[in-house]
Amino acid sequence: MTRDSYDVIVLGVGGMGSSAVYHLAKRGVDVLGIEQYDVPHGRGSSHGDTRIFRLTQPEHPSYVPLAERARTLWRDLEAESGERLLTETGSIRAGPADAAHVSAAIESCASNDLPHEVLSGEELRERFPGYELPDDHRCVYQPNGGFLACERAISTHVNLAHEHGGTVHARERVLGWTPRERGVEVRTNRETYEADRLVVTAGAWAGKHMPLLENALSPQRRVMAWLQPTEPAKFTPDTFPVFNVDVPEGEFYGFPVAERPGFKFGYTPSGADSIDPDDWNDEATLEDEKRLRRLPENHFPAASGPTLRLTTCIVTRSLDGHFYLDTHPEYPHVSIAAGFTGHGFKFASVVGEVLADFATDGDTDNPIGVHRFGNQLRKT
Repeated sequence: MTRDSYDVIVLGVGGMGSSAVYHLAKRGVDVLGIEQYDVPHGRGSSHGDTRIFRLTQPEHPSYVPLAERARTLWRDLEAESGERLLTETGSIRAGPADAAHVSAAIESCASNDLPHEVLSGEELRERFPGYELPDDHRCVYQPNGGFLACERAISTHVNLAHEHGGTVHARERVLGWTPRERGVEVRTNRETYEADRLVVTAGAWAGKHMPLLENALSPQRRVMAWLQPTEPAKFTPDTFPVFNVDVPEGEFYGFPVAERPGFKFGYTPSGADSIDPDDWNDEATLEDEKRLRRLPENHFPAASGPTLRLTTCIVTRSLDGHFYLDTHPEYPHVSIAAGFTGHGFKFASVVGEVLADFATDGDTDNPIGVHRFGNQLRKT
């Protein structure tokens, strides 16, 4: 028989939600996670085998200590589970010599005493022959970057949450929630639940569950590709760091061959339309493939063999590019993590810890100042 009362309910059991359920269950909290799709699933932002992990943070120097804490927690999770989740290959951030994001990447490393090197495109090619970026590009190499096995990480969080007494319901759609004087009520297509606290980690659907975020989030469609390398030895985890690069063809990110066959990479458009996560084109097209292949043909030619796979995902952008991580301004027993803008999965381990802190302690000691709700969000 389904129980209808919990200490904490978590809406959405993807990257962030699975971590929150795990951290709460490990603390002895009676927690229920509710996911509308499978666990894990391929309809949101946390699939496609791998996600980049990097300590270099051009977004803001304060991201670095949060990423360092995330790295510690990923290693702790590996130790507890026996699973391999984080593979360190080094990371590359590259662009034209005058690019602001490259300067910001260097500053984030320098101000946080991270080991790093600044290389030209030619020097990068000599070090890692899979790369053929323009000679005059600046390339920031940081040795502790790499990639996370994203679906395996979600499964590991959920499996360990189960071991600690947590509960997860999949294929159950949340219809709405209502704040109560002492907690919340959550209604789904199967049941009505009560809880003392609520955690919203619903990804692209967060704005539908949280009026505060309705105009502050922009879900967008993205496409990833896997190509067969013609020189495979150049694209192994030992020879090829993960990357974020700004080249004449646009902004791209990518990985060595791992988890499944092929050199995996994706494109980040400068301006993309918002989508409805319940009604969008989730099939990759020939035009998507043509747009993506411009990168390897010009800058990773040894990886520009036949296409092996194309898949889509959803990126949910915030207003200013910083993700939101805070308690609700009106309901302090409700906490929210949303708007990870395409680079959030690396933080999932520490986001779960922060959300557990909110639920059990009311606040957190983790450095999240730039992610708290400010006047800009409150006015939307």
